Amino acid sequence: MVKLNKIYTRTGDAGTTGLVDGSRVSKADVLMAAVGDVDEANSAIGAARAALGPDSALEPILSRIQNDLFDLGADLATPATIEGALRIVPAQVEWLEVQIDALNAGLAPLTSFILPAGSAAAAALHLARAVVRRAERAAVAARAGAQPLAYLNRLSDLLFVAARVVNQNGSGEVLWVPGASR
Repeated sequence: MVKLNKIYTRTGDAGTTGLVDGSRVSKADVLMAAVGDVDEANSAIGAARAALGPDSALEPILSRIQNDLFDLGADLATPATIEGALRIVPAQVEWLEVQIDALNAGLAPLTSFILPAGSAAAAALHLARAVVRRAERAAVAARAGAQPLAYLNRLSDLLFVAARVVNQNGSGEVLWVPGASR
């Protein structure tokens, strides 16, 4: 378990940050962009959880995902040469797939693209999905490993399906109408 007695260290004042192995990289490095985007995705999921409320059926799923995203951040911040490091594993990706299939089972097939709207909770899930997609792009640029990339890809799918579930049980999906404002 991590223990933080002091929040500020002053070690990053010159624009660098430490990796798990003790090495330092620029805060502008593509790897740090990926770590930051994963952190932002985690925060967006936290906001979606708050919008859904503690009694939501999605609560245990999103709670586990937030913990997994800390694992993913640690994975990204640990050089590949470090053995025995905390890494995203195939079972975490497979768990997302099981959740997606379970959530999707009760939904009607899509007949149109849907807009990221509907209820406030569904919109928050769609926003989290978009942030996860950015994190995925940043992880690709940082040359992340196969499992972090698969996890982020599956996570965006799960958030999409979760938003559909919330909208089906609430205000309904908002369908895209091509060329509607022409």
